[in-house]
Amino acid sequence: MRLHTLVAAIGAAFVLSGCVTSRGLEPQGHLTDPATLHADKSLAKGDAAAATWPAADWWTGLGDARLSALIDEALKDNPNLAAADARVRQAQAQAGSADANRAPTFNVGGGAAGAHLPGTIFGSDMGNHFSWTKYGYGNFNWDLDLWGGKRDAFEAAVGSERAAEVDARAARIEISTNVARAYVQLGYAFDQMDVAKAELDRSRASRDLTKQRVAAGVDNQIQVKQSDSEVASAEREMAVAQRAIDSARTSLSVLLGKGPDRGLEIDRPTTLQPSTVAVPANVPADILGHRADLVAARWRVEAASKDISSAKKEFLPNVSLGILAAQVAGGSENLFAAQARFWQVLPAFSLPIFDGGRRRANLAGKDAQYDLAVAQYNQTLVGAVNEVADDLAGLDSLNAQMQAQQRAHDAAQQAYDLAQQRYKAGVGSYLDSLVVRQQLLEAEQRLVGLRAEQVDTSVQLIQALGGGFRPEAGDQPVADAATH
Repeated sequence: MRLHTLVAAIGAAFVLSGCVTSRGLEPQGHLTDPATLHADKSLAKGDAAAATWPAADWWTGLGDARLSALIDEALKDNPNLAAADARVRQAQAQAGSADANRAPTFNVGGGAAGAHLPGTIFGSDMGNHFSWTKYGYGNFNWDLDLWGGKRDAFEAAVGSERAAEVDARAARIEISTNVARAYVQLGYAFDQMDVAKAELDRSRASRDLTKQRVAAGVDNQIQVKQSDSEVASAEREMAVAQRAIDSARTSLSVLLGKGPDRGLEIDRPTTLQPSTVAVPANVPADILGHRADLVAARWRVEAASKDISSAKKEFLPNVSLGILAAQVAGGSENLFAAQARFWQVLPAFSLPIFDGGRRRANLAGKDAQYDLAVAQYNQTLVGAVNEVADDLAGLDSLNAQMQAQQRAHDAAQQAYDLAQQRYKAGVGSYLDSLVVRQQLLEAEQRLVGLRAEQVDTSVQLIQALGGGFRPEAGDQPVADAATH
């Protein structure tokens, strides 16, 4: 007996030594700690103590009711939002399917088969006549999921579902900011058109005056050709401004989910003022709960972690239970009255011994998927903090540029006023006044461009700060995705 026991133990050791194993397979990715993203100096450009995160309806702070109406329309009709919602439903269905895989199954079925057996083979008792056989059965199967692998797969699907839900909210934030930015560009294009029209009027007046001076023998044809060039340049700027108006309207039509004629209905926007946005304290840490893309990326890390756990459970032994019951009736006998019935219980134990590397390859793929999710999360986190710093630095620079350009514009305005006074007093010429007018228009064009860029950058900063996203109950992953 002892010899038999020893032989069995040695045999079991050889068998188990050949079992597939997950040994040596681990993910390499590590989540970046926001505290390691030093940004205090870059973000110290405002009063952070009193700063708050953007409101959900931040666009109302720009003070344009038409813009608010356009954003509401886009959030209702934009096709991208319908696609995002469809992805949510798809993820919900996949989570439901993964949950269903954890439950036992019970199936019933039945059928009938008719056959004519030859008497030469089966004899007169069974052969030479046609007979029916009827059967019915019930089948119960249950994978006990001893180690929770299917539960992990379900939780991975739930993580993907949560990510899709947050992605849908992120899509709405992106739509609102894109509408606002397109609206700003439309307003800037109209401002460009105003300056281009004024320059065209000025250049034509200058050309007419130059032609008079040539006729009087004061100037020559060189000055006329120079004036013609200025007129042509002004006409080109008019065409550029009109193209910018058409392009901005088309962009808004797309964002609204409508045809191009919808854009033609959008009137000239009022001049928007940049939204006053101060950066809250401790942005790197707090931004995790205010950026939808970060929350979604974190859920994908969590889902990938659960996929790894599920893949590891496939290396372990498992137990399943099956029960089969059936009843058979021949000829014209009533199936439910027949005595030919049987049933069996099928408990089963499984242990993977050799699978050609399938399980290890699957786990290696899950590890790589986790590393990819971690890398994408880290990239999103680093990008988010740097976006805030860059937009804040951009606004700081634009404020300085605006102040300098405003002084340049004021000086050009004063120079033009003096030139007009000299002309009216008979001291200076009208042509001199037109030359100074050109400098004023150039200063005005730079000023409106900086103003539009300032508003656009303030909208980008709002988006970088999360665009008013507020996490709801269940939005944030609870488990530590770094633990397997």
